[in-house]
Amino acid sequence: MVEPHVTLDPSTLNPVEEKLRAPLEDQLTSALKAAADRVGDDYAGEPVEEVASELLDETRAGLHPDIAEGFVPDQRELRRVAEAIVREN
Repeated sequence: MVEPHVTLDPSTLNPVEEKLRAPLEDQLTSALKAAADRVGDDYAGEPVEEVASELLDETRAGLHPDIAEGFVPDQRELRRVAEAIVREN
């Protein structure tokens, strides 16, 4: 089972985002985990790059549009989650 976690870099956050950092990380982590579960359940042999793209699309679909628009995950970490899905299936 993939257990992703989103951690925001405090040096990139404005003061309002910094105040909301913990709940925002929780929301992003929850959306990414739900996306990983859905993508993993639907996995049918797609390459890692496609799985990573699906993860990003599914994660953004699970977020408020304003948050989804600003969500730019570390591509290496997204790929790591995608590789775990491919490996587990």
